[in-house]
Amino acid sequence: MPIFGHVGTYRPGDTFRNRIDLALTGVHRPRRAGVCGTQQLGAESIVLAGQYEEDEFGEDEILYSGNGGRDPKTGHQISDQVATTGILSLLKSIETGLPVRVLRKVPAEDNGPDVYRYEGLYQVVVSSYGPGKSGFQVYVFRLRPCS
Repeated sequence: MPIFGHVGTYRPGDTFRNRIDLALTGVHRPRRAGVCGTQQLGAESIVLAGQYEEDEFGEDEILYSGNGGRDPKTGHQISDQVATTGILSLLKSIETGLPVRVLRKVPAEDNGPDVYRYEGLYQVVVSSYGPGKSGFQVYVFRLRPCS
């Protein structure tokens, strides 16, 4: 069952050891995909894991790339992105205005393994499709914190 908003008692600043913990708590259900959502209802949650060169995390907004077109071995963008489920769910979120949970992979404070931090609720406000840093066509979504 989709949840748009906070899940349980989890709030911004809470950390999770790995993607399995995110899935088991329901904060971000997919264990691999960066977007949890459907093209009918929109995106419930996203994970920024530092895999796409267009991704930027700022205090006032986030730029989040669509998925696809990356070489699985090198991680470099090698082809244009196409609108698959994750991208279509983010596009739907622009229409619905429903909040999206944002999680970000961050270095652990004690030099341990990286953790995933819950950054809070954001709204997807606009998207673009055009040449990215690598020259291939990519989707970029602009998200702003919910007030």
